[in-house]
Amino acid sequence: MTLFLGLDGGGSGCRAVLADDQGHVLGRGEGGPCNIMSDPEGAVAALSACASQALGGHDPAQVSAVLGLAGANTSGAAEWLPALLPFARTRVLQDAQTAAAGALGPRDGIVAAMGTGSVFIRQVQGKVATLGGWGPVLGDEGSGNWLGRRFLADVLRAHDGLSVATPLTHATLARHGGPAGIVAFARRATGAEFGAEIRHIMAAREDPAAERLLAEAARTVAASISRLRGDADLPVVFTGGLGPLYAGLLAGHWPILDPLGGPLDGALALARAGGRPGAD
Repeated sequence: MTLFLGLDGGGSGCRAVLADDQGHVLGRGEGGPCNIMSDPEGAVAALSACASQALGGHDPAQVSAVLGLAGANTSGAAEWLPALLPFARTRVLQDAQTAAAGALGPRDGIVAAMGTGSVFIRQVQGKVATLGGWGPVLGDEGSGNWLGRRFLADVLRAHDGLSVATPLTHATLARHGGPAGIVAFARRATGAEFGAEIRHIMAAREDPAAERLLAEAARTVAASISRLRGDADLPVVFTGGLGPLYAGLLAGHWPILDPLGGPLDGALALARAGGRPGAD
């Protein structure tokens, strides 16, 4: 019997699902942060534990697995990771590819995958192209990590009198123990911890500091989507924890569709299909 495992891993955590050849789900797993680029050892440990939980005692030698991982496009993980895993067949893909497969199925369109990180994907006639996804330091525009970093930088600028201080910026300074506390936090913070600032931003959404941050984020995300769409009349699907936020901020710009499924669904579908998405 052949079994199929799909796994989705990113900065906030990883999830796995195991199914048989009829598509019946046999097991699920969850694990910790899994960015194969920024923390390869931690990512391997997290995804291994997550997959083992999903297997639930099934023989991994019967399993064909597809792993959609944040950082796979810049880490070379497609070459070195499969040998570390016990499956009969393992394919490691950028999470953008599994996100597109899950959100669009066979449809043409644009996917804006907005979570702790971000990446923008165009799928046309089965071929996939990506924009962004260059990680938490140099890219991931519009992501939770990006929003948190830019927000805290603006709080410091407001403290210095370079932007307008607001109740939200004052409250954030107090919460972190002043400017030095923000700097200390930023030195050690993970992408998920930067992203946690979003709940404070959204709780004070009408504050001018929140408004200017969200307006900048909407412009930035719109620019990436427009670049990928070009002149094509393609619908847009927003996925990830921040997907609903951007779907609301950018309503009316283009046709917006609900996702058919998530990246985990895409990873499992690709594992069952035994095929690899195209690239251009």
